[in-house]
Amino acid sequence: MMGLSSQAALWFLPFVVPIALWVAWSDMKWMKIHNHAVLALVAVYLVIGFLVLPLQVWAWGWASLGLVLVVGFVLSSVGLLGAGDAKFAAAMAPFVALSDLATFLMLLGSVVLVSFIAHRLARRSTVVVGMAPSWESWHRREFPMGLALGPSLLFYLALAAGFGAAL
Repeated sequence: MMGLSSQAALWFLPFVVPIALWVAWSDMKWMKIHNHAVLALVAVYLVIGFLVLPLQVWAWGWASLGLVLVVGFVLSSVGLLGAGDAKFAAAMAPFVALSDLATFLMLLGSVVLVSFIAHRLARRSTVVVGMAPSWESWHRREFPMGLALGPSLLFYLALAAGFGAAL
């Protein structure tokens, strides 16, 4: 059983899906997570979260956003994480129930690993690169973390919504 209610996850999903997919795509194309995607995700939490979460849970979500933003800023300052990655991770933080943190971190680690391997294999394929030759991520050493961050949030919400029950 997840800490985030299935009802809340179901309300979040239709709004989060296009943002998370945009982040994955734009980070591969431009190696950039745009601020409007971060602000859109924060706006979803602001409005939908207020409507579907208990007030205390919703309020603590803002504290988690602040904490992850500070940690992300430090990691970005020392070159371990891109600024867009840090901001998007902070915007994701309120969606994850504290009681689900260990589960989410395992999920995130798995998605990062699979995404990294898939991306590195894809950029070696002339067929794949030929379909999107101008994508910056094919030519840069850095990994487009949005490719893992967005889907990790989607998988977490899908699990909380109960879509993983059939697995």
